[in-house]
Amino acid sequence: MVEHDALSVTREAYNAAAPTYAELFRDTLRDSPLDRAILGAFAELVSASGDGQVADLGCGPGHITAHLDGLGLAAFGVDASTSMIKLARQAYPGLRFDVGSMAALNIADGVLGGVLSRWSIIHTLPQELPVILAEFHRVLAPGGHLLVGFSGTEDPSHLTQVFDHTVALAYRWSPDHLAAMLRKAGLVEVARMVREPQPTDRRQFQEIQLLARKA
Repeated sequence: MVEHDALSVTREAYNAAAPTYAELFRDTLRDSPLDRAILGAFAELVSASGDGQVADLGCGPGHITAHLDGLGLAAFGVDASTSMIKLARQAYPGLRFDVGSMAALNIADGVLGGVLSRWSIIHTLPQELPVILAEFHRVLAPGGHLLVGFSGTEDPSHLTQVFDHTVALAYRWSPDHLAAMLRKAGLVEVARMVREPQPTDRRQFQEIQLLARKA
């Protein structure tokens, strides 16, 4: 299947890049007050709605999972890359990290208080994204929250747009279009954060983070 091939290519690309990726992104939150702020808001909302676990899907080397743990959440990480999971387990031995696919999570229905997906959907083929959003909805408890980050398109006439990601083929998404897809999956938008490109950014396009709740 094409989808399986696309996942395999992405997985192998991240396996090869894992040590470099971990080194580059280990301290990114330190210089990202906006990211810390929305992660903090996400953590507060999840904590207020119950004691459910939080899955960091596409967790990479685990630094964001560890940040969520530091905010008081029962967080664990999932990633398709075995090399990323190995690095995460080495760096944060007290936390749980599993190898898995966002399209078929080994998580029971309705057990999570929160799902975090930071720039992990960008490698998903556009026609396959509804399957992943349905998985997010399935594993969330009623009232649970999703925070999804992705690269945005500025032109509403382009629902998706391919761009040359350093590691693997990736897609930018229209935030309004993705919000509509979330609604169709049963996830209602609560808020969004739009970070405009800065002069020092290598890629000059928006970064979007959508916060949604399972109805």
